[in-house]
Amino acid sequence: MENQNNKKVEVHSVLTVVSSAPVTPQNRIITLSPLDHAMGSHFVYIIFYFRSSKLNFDRIRPALNEVLTMYPNVTGRLVKDGDDNWIIRCTDAGLRVYHAKVGVTVDEWFRFACADDEKHLTVLEDFPHDHDHTLYWSPFRMQVTDFEGGGTAISLSCPHMLGDPISMTLFIKSWAEAYHHEVIVHPPFLNAHALRVPPTFATRTITTSPSQYASKSTTSYLNNPKSKMVSATFNFTNKTMKHHVTKICSTLPNATPFDLLTAVFWTTIAQVKANNLKQSISICMDMRKRLHAPLPYGYFGNALHFSKLTVNADKMESGDLGQVAELVHYHVAGLKEEEFWCAIDWLKSRKDDQGKFLPPFRMYGPDLTCVNMENMITPIGTHVTASQPLMYGVEFVKDQKPAHVSYHVENSEGEGLILVMPSPEEGLARRVTVTLPEAEMEKLLQNEVILSLDPTMLLLR
Repeated sequence: MENQNNKKVEVHSVLTVVSSAPVTPQNRIITLSPLDHAMGSHFVYIIFYFRSSKLNFDRIRPALNEVLTMYPNVTGRLVKDGDDNWIIRCTDAGLRVYHAKVGVTVDEWFRFACADDEKHLTVLEDFPHDHDHTLYWSPFRMQVTDFEGGGTAISLSCPHMLGDPISMTLFIKSWAEAYHHEVIVHPPFLNAHALRVPPTFATRTITTSPSQYASKSTTSYLNNPKSKMVSATFNFTNKTMKHHVTKICSTLPNATPFDLLTAVFWTTIAQVKANNLKQSISICMDMRKRLHAPLPYGYFGNALHFSKLTVNADKMESGDLGQVAELVHYHVAGLKEEEFWCAIDWLKSRKDDQGKFLPPFRMYGPDLTCVNMENMITPIGTHVTASQPLMYGVEFVKDQKPAHVSYHVENSEGEGLILVMPSPEEGLARRVTVTLPEAEMEKLLQNEVILSLDPTMLLLR
């Protein structure tokens, strides 16, 4: 890029978008689940990139007014209940929207921008823990950024305790569907009690989730100014992934791109870290469809489960990716409903004598954390054979799906973070965003195993 100053994002206006109809009943209260409260240390934001020059915010804004009537939690404000726990008061206060511009094209941004630059495409504000300030603070914020020569980025950010990536993705998707006067495929389901442990639930097997969550809650993080965290996004084509997944299907018939890519990045990062001890990874997955009574995709809140997989160093160093992929696959497939409910039950028990939840801890970390986002590949309408990633089904301009969708989790200290996401190419293609200490990232980018998968890079560091 000839002029780095062109990368500067300039916000030129701020407005509050309200719903087209008032909340009913007035001052409706939405509670948060124990899992929501546990995510309170993190902040999450997503960015949709569109190349189309026909996307105009003024044109799609009325549909945003309309869809906000379905999402009173997005226009509400955070208050404390009688036990001093956070709840959402649906006050019709509106969604804060920032409008910005940047002097480069979308493709130039992909080539020359980095994760730090991406932060300028969204709105990140420290959570005001003072109750008086949250009465006026907009927990959900949107930024619409226009690129040079056409193209738009639409971002949505919020405290992680208010929603997970699927929740935020479906809000944007519902907005696009409302704009085209289409049926909202996955309408919001605003009921935190849906993640309440069933009264008939009984643990029939030994579970590990409570002890693993307890370990996370007692981990202390020391800030190391020398360990600057940087990110890079790797794009793997459908052709490449199909070839390499097929290679391990002889021993793992139901192998998925997530199994393979987790094995690839876990083993290579372990080599980069030069840790000769046993290797552990924290695997984050969505549990909406893993429950005996599945939650709808539209469940708005957090439905994430973190589990730990430990492998001895000799297996990690063997170079047998198929073996590690098999361990990952059977670990995820073998998680029973008991694990999910025991984790939620333990989180529910984290209260003081007055009923207030104990301070949240960092759910992402301390081990290397890998997030499986393949659950976002869902059936199209009533079709059982055709599927599409939720994020790439967002089309404000018909037949113009996003060029890329970025997901970021703030305050995810630890060994690092790996997000395995669908790709706009669809099929078995995947995009993987990796966050590591800067020195380790330099080595990872030169790793022969990763390079053998012929990745293309975007938003590098």
